Amino acid sequence: MCGRYSLALRPAQIRQMLQDDNMDVDDLPDDEGDEAPRQSYNFAPGYHGVVYRADVPDWGAGPRRRHGNASDDTPAEERARGKSGDDASESRPVSYKLQSMKWGLIPFWTKRNPDYGSMMKTINCRDDSLAQNGGMWNTMKARKRCIVVAQGFYEWLKKDGGKEKIPHFVKRKDGKLMCFAGLWDVVQYENDDQKHYTYTIITTDSNKQLRFLHDRMPVILDNGSEDLRKWLDPKRHEWSKELQALLKPFEGELEVYPVSKDVGKVGNNSPNFIIPIDSKENKSNIANFFAKGAAKNVKKEQQPKVEVKKEEGFVAEDSKEANEVNKTSTGVKREAEDKLVEEEPPKKAHATTFMAPKKSPSPKKGGRQKISATSNGSKSPRKAKQPGTQKITKFFANSS
Repeated sequence: MCGRYSLALRPAQIRQMLQDDNMDVDDLPDDEGDEAPRQSYNFAPGYHGVVYRADVPDWGAGPRRRHGNASDDTPAEERARGKSGDDASESRPVSYKLQSMKWGLIPFWTKRNPDYGSMMKTINCRDDSLAQNGGMWNTMKARKRCIVVAQGFYEWLKKDGGKEKIPHFVKRKDGKLMCFAGLWDVVQYENDDQKHYTYTIITTDSNKQLRFLHDRMPVILDNGSEDLRKWLDPKRHEWSKELQALLKPFEGELEVYPVSKDVGKVGNNSPNFIIPIDSKENKSNIANFFAKGAAKNVKKEQQPKVEVKKEEGFVAEDSKEANEVNKTSTGVKREAEDKLVEEEPPKKAHATTFMAPKKSPSPKKGGRQKISATSNGSKSPRKAKQPGTQKITKFFANSS
């Protein structure tokens, strides 16, 4: 079966993608507004989706049949127009349109709006039920065939006897839109002036790719193919074996992968629902969350912290590489200082009874100024004198 699918595209985007596959679109609903179809990555029964069909009257393809229920699904002015236009409709060129319809087919003879449970019974139509004569699908299968547009659909894999259900997303491997074979109808309830267009999706046996997942899958017709044109052809308004033969498992390549379990709740909607659960692109994957956190920490470790000391006016780097650079530059400064000392040794002072405190020699004119590795030119605070210590000059003065 098909109980949930994805369609998060605007009608204008859908038209462009269909036209790229040689599928004409002559009319379409607005992208926004009350009549616009719903856009959701978690499309559920009861939502208004996008249907692609031949532009035929509400009674369907072919001439309007004269039967007792005809007045139930066709307004008076359309019935009058239909009497004179039956022959013309056969000869005029076929046009196709996109239309917003509600998922869950309601037959035209319905008098009152059905409850949700009744509508759920008609979200899918089995292909083998169409092979039988009569039944509720008899009118729709002959005259009201359509294509239900989707990006892909969901199916749940049952494990541990059905206790655990793992959602999987199925899409075309080439990235094109999925064209489900469907049926549509229109109903007008008693004491209600509004028309209600609804649709159902036809299912068939699963192909080899999906048998592990479920025994049923939607009938998928290839975009722009002869089979699709045949399915929508309004000139084929009688059910035939040729039309029945189109309802078969998809022969193209599909891509199937597990997705987030959040898609199981109707009302949830996220682009992550159609991304593989173990993909790096999936933001809801907790493994990716911690992986991104670890990557950020590595980047932080690689970049050294830089602090600017406003008072002293230089930049200090808090990293091993910066410390090594400082050590190297300090060694170079010390070597330069030693060379200057060797070139200009200080003169020996004569011993006297009293020696004045030694001042740091000032550089000679034209000479090179000494470079200090430990001082930037500012005076250091004086250290407090410790008891029992005195200058050497004071010692000799006392002894004399």
